[in-house]
Amino acid sequence: MKWMGMRWRKTPKGQYVDGHERPDIVDYRQKTYIPRRFSSTLLSRTWTEETIGNHVIPSPSCQHTVYWHHDETTYTQNNRHQVQWVPEDKKPVPQPKGEGPSLMVADFVSVDYGWLRSPDGKEEARVLFRAGTNRDGYFTSEEILKQATRAMDILEKYFPHDRHILIYDNARTHLKRAPDALSARKMVLHTPKPGRNWLVKVPKLDDQGQQVYGPDRTKLKEKVQMAPGTLPNGELQSLYFPEGHPRAGVFKGMTVILQERGFIKEAQLKRECLGFKCPPDQIDCCVRRFLYNQPDFSAVETLLETHCKKRGFEVLFLPKFHPELSPIEPCWGSAKRTYRELPLSRLEAELEANVLLSLESVSLEQIRR
Repeated sequence: MKWMGMRWRKTPKGQYVDGHERPDIVDYRQKTYIPRRFSSTLLSRTWTEETIGNHVIPSPSCQHTVYWHHDETTYTQNNRHQVQWVPEDKKPVPQPKGEGPSLMVADFVSVDYGWLRSPDGKEEARVLFRAGTNRDGYFTSEEILKQATRAMDILEKYFPHDRHILIYDNARTHLKRAPDALSARKMVLHTPKPGRNWLVKVPKLDDQGQQVYGPDRTKLKEKVQMAPGTLPNGELQSLYFPEGHPRAGVFKGMTVILQERGFIKEAQLKRECLGFKCPPDQIDCCVRRFLYNQPDFSAVETLLETHCKKRGFEVLFLPKFHPELSPIEPCWGSAKRTYRELPLSRLEAELEANVLLSLESVSLEQIRR
């Protein structure tokens, strides 16, 4: 193999570009993310070599836009440098087997203030989460909403003179919608036959809004009507026949829904293209695709957007496959480099202490650069 020019080594990795130029990604990046992201650039703070280390003092007379980038990263107990300079006479030292327990960190960062916390550091939006079975479970949409609430509490209390925009990546937990939100994906084409109906399954909640569990601790669900749509004239459109109708409470079907919107021709299309793989740049190939592209169906807000909008905060999602657009990524890299240089975390308490120490090593000047 050596004679053939081969060497036994790790496969070289190239730049991460998967999906960057996918048509839907380019469309979102150019038409949604860039216009929204840079619409307030003139109102955001800028930094020079002379001011890059200065701390910001909010001013009531001038409202600036502050972008808070959110992300999660995971530390493992035995994370060490795999390639480094080693003395020739250094002897092998036994190492712990495996990566060891993990600790996930979820936080926000901005070039204005650094990590999202109160000026005195006593309140912070950072969440430490021990993911896994028999630990803290899994970081779900509910945890994301709780963290967003904590972040907004701090921003309203300590930074009320700025306009704050929370930027998340396109993770499923961030993009989750209400269980009964508009969706054409599983709708039936015609009105169900007598004795049958089409409803959506949602988590069953008690009077306090908590999940109800069965005897075997499985999450119980119940069937409810899907949320109403919006007609072209702005009026609400119930997807179910109203009281007084012979089939009151029964799902109308996609054909009736389109007919009520004035799309008679489109209501006669086939139900769905095979595997819902429709021709590119075509929205009238099938009923499901056409309905999917209706303004009210395509503009359904995520739970995160609705939650933050109620308190006057805007949420923006990064384009998929574009972690390089978030300044929090270099922060994670710098912190993990410091973590690997710290003494090995032999206990979970040491893991947490070293993680926090590594995060605090990321300076405001580093973040702004």
